[in-house]
Amino acid sequence: PSERHTNISWRVVVCLHLLGGSMETANEVDPYKILGVTKSASQAEIKKVYKRLVREWHPDKNKNEGAEDMFIKITKSYEILSNEEKRTNYDRYGQTDDTQPYGHGHYGHRHDHFYFDESFFHFPFNNKGNREFADSKYALHFNQYVNDVVPDSYKRPYLIKITSDWCFSCIHIEPVWKEVVLELEALGVGIGVVDVGYERRLANHLGAHRTPSILGVINGKVTFFHYAVVKEHLRQFVEDLLPQRLVEKVTDRNDFQFLNSWHEQNKPHVLLFDQVPVVPLLYKLTAFAYKDYVQFGYVDQGLSETANLLKQFNINTYAPTMLVFKESTDKPADIIQAKGMKKQIIDEFITNNKFLLVPRLVNQKLFDELCPVKQFHRRRKYCVLLITGDEESYTIGNQAFLTFASTNTLEVVRFAYVYQRLQQSLFTHPLSLCYNVSHVDVCVCLGVLARQVFILERRNPAGKVLYKEVAGGWNGTDEDKQRLLDELERLQKDPSILNYDAMLPELNNEFASMFLIRWIYTAYDYISEILDDILHNNWREMMPLLSLIFSALFILFGTVVVQAFSDSSEDGKSKPKAKEGTKAENGSPGSSSTSSRPPKKNFVEVTELTDITYTSNLVKLRPGHMNVVLVLTDATKNVLLSKFAKEVYSFTGSLTLHFSFLNMDKHSAWMETLLEFAQDAMQIDTEEDDCARHKIDYTGYVLALNGHKKYLCLFKPVYTGEEGGSSEEEGSRSTATLQIHHKLDRLGLWMERLMEGTLPRYYIPGWPGLDKITGPK
Repeated sequence: PSERHTNISWRVVVCLHLLGGSMETANEVDPYKILGVTKSASQAEIKKVYKRLVREWHPDKNKNEGAEDMFIKITKSYEILSNEEKRTNYDRYGQTDDTQPYGHGHYGHRHDHFYFDESFFHFPFNNKGNREFADSKYALHFNQYVNDVVPDSYKRPYLIKITSDWCFSCIHIEPVWKEVVLELEALGVGIGVVDVGYERRLANHLGAHRTPSILGVINGKVTFFHYAVVKEHLRQFVEDLLPQRLVEKVTDRNDFQFLNSWHEQNKPHVLLFDQVPVVPLLYKLTAFAYKDYVQFGYVDQGLSETANLLKQFNINTYAPTMLVFKESTDKPADIIQAKGMKKQIIDEFITNNKFLLVPRLVNQKLFDELCPVKQFHRRRKYCVLLITGDEESYTIGNQAFLTFASTNTLEVVRFAYVYQRLQQSLFTHPLSLCYNVSHVDVCVCLGVLARQVFILERRNPAGKVLYKEVAGGWNGTDEDKQRLLDELERLQKDPSILNYDAMLPELNNEFASMFLIRWIYTAYDYISEILDDILHNNWREMMPLLSLIFSALFILFGTVVVQAFSDSSEDGKSKPKAKEGTKAENGSPGSSSTSSRPPKKNFVEVTELTDITYTSNLVKLRPGHMNVVLVLTDATKNVLLSKFAKEVYSFTGSLTLHFSFLNMDKHSAWMETLLEFAQDAMQIDTEEDDCARHKIDYTGYVLALNGHKKYLCLFKPVYTGEEGGSSEEEGSRSTATLQIHHKLDRLGLWMERLMEGTLPRYYIPGWPGLDKITGPK
């Protein structure tokens, strides 16, 4: 009973104190005088002065007797002057919209680093309904936070309150918290409540060691709220969580630059026209949610610098208007206008315009969304992909592809293009055609060149696709458009026309070069957070971050030291290792154990040697690896590839051998140049006549090329005499007149000698270029 009497007496004292404070009048405080600004001061100036004064008069930093009262007055003054409506009322009538004047008592009471507004002190002792409002709907658990809130914080910020059942101050902030939640949740902000009594683990994980505490979570990062718990401060806190470069201010001076950057950024651009001078919070939250898909701009209709924009797009100034631009900067692709622009309306508008009409595939994530994997319970989705380049010579074809896509929009078809130069991984693993030869599958990799169009259907997330190449390439002519249109019409009637399959590698991220910029921005945010924590003496909240920084520095320093010692020790061992390497090099390109390995696959993978695959398959081939290249023509391709697969199949278990073919119809000049470098290899053929070299039939020749050491081993077709005929006639046959299927009869024996390292080597000064295709003769 005595304890209960003490609690009631304490509450009565507080009530009397508050009632006494409420007798002060508003005339005793002038917000302009307290902040030390003039009535013409801008919002930026007021905010700058406010931050300086808050740091100076914060009770945790300033131990003077009147510091707390002064801090509360500064906060309340800023609340008035930062709100244009309250500021206008004060300038005109000398008062605000508050029903009660503000003074010492009404600024609040300090408890656990929170400063409560007069609206807190309703003393809701029987506040069960309000507590249920917060706890039941927004209660967070540890697993829910880790699995749901953190990933979702990359799309929207979260405002989280830390509370407990026996927290008297938590009851005081409940009315303001409820009002803020209702407003911010409607804008798209995530809300959470953590009860320390039930979720101590989550509270410790967040770094919250007192109740009540309010914090924000964005991009997985936690930021604590340190100021007076009033609606305006909490709203500003959420806005400050968002990145600063989400929305660009657009005027008549930079509108063309903004809209015309769609090609570089590969995104649609959205413009919001409104009469307020600052970007609305709802629009900033939308920009954050769709930052990976759309670029956002804001036009202030009240500025004279935006008059031409309003006239150009015929904007109605009486209601907010949103325009989305895609490939065309003169005419918006879609428009929406409404007085009450709600979140659901904006989300639907942006979702329907997330992609350009013909976007460029810049990463795997975009490819997955544009061309989703086929689902059995969904309608088929097809992707029409143009392989092109970013040079000026491709402009006409690219524009024609865009025009075709804009006039042939189908629900089940997506149009996209890819730059060959920026997606080399896609073309170092080109589309392959596989067929069976004598129970051995031969996979021929087809060199993919620019100006080609493929129709794809993705079959699984691992990269398998069904595809068909549109014959004739793509130059943007009317004939090209008609061929593509015919194929799409056939596809709708018969999906089986996609009769080839391939495994596509993961696409490169073309925007990965921006990682350094993003890292700088992230580092800036962390430094700002550290300075903010230092100013507020939240050392316990800072410890995880400081621990992370010092751990990273320690690991970095340790790595440098270990690397320095490793380099010095490796220098001492370099000579013995060099001798061992020389010994191995004089042997086989792999080793005897490597050559004896059984084949890992039931097929032979043979890649065409073209100007695209030339660098990776030869010039920059890893040391110790060799590329075995079969020389053929279009007429002999199928027969020689079948024989070649049978002869080299037993050697496919080697990790150091690669198999390719060279088409003489395309690259005869390269073959002749190569053998000119290695004149010893052609010694027998040039004995009769130097000019006869141009008449030599290189079909059936096999080259073992060591790209690193710049030497080759040569196999020449030799007739084995397995078929009928006199021995004299057979002996008189030359390699040029051999039957095609006999030209590779002894290739298996030659491969064994290659692996043993007993074949003669012909060194060359450098590999000739393969950047030109020999014209038809």
